[in-house]
Amino acid sequence: MRILWTLFKVIVGLAIAIPLGIVVLVVSLGIFGALLGLALLALKVAFVGFLGYGLYRAARFFFAPATSPGTRPARELSMPDPYYESAMRELDAE
Repeated sequence: MRILWTLFKVIVGLAIAIPLGIVVLVVSLGIFGALLGLALLALKVAFVGFLGYGLYRAARFFFAPATSPGTRPARELSMPDPYYESAMRELDAE
């Protein structure tokens, strides 16, 4: 009788554990599938962004005006600040 009682407990335990294990497996596969789908979506968006940036650079290369090599430099300042010159003279005196 003891062997039958132990066998009954094992059968009941397996009857609960096997369906519960299947549900856990399905849920974990669903979460993994969702994460895999999000990763593929992020990869597609990155690829489209990379193509868009390449098209932008190509359009800018072909259509943007080129800077001429003979651009004039910034003009010189006319005269330094007189207060700055006096401050420098005072510092040099010390």
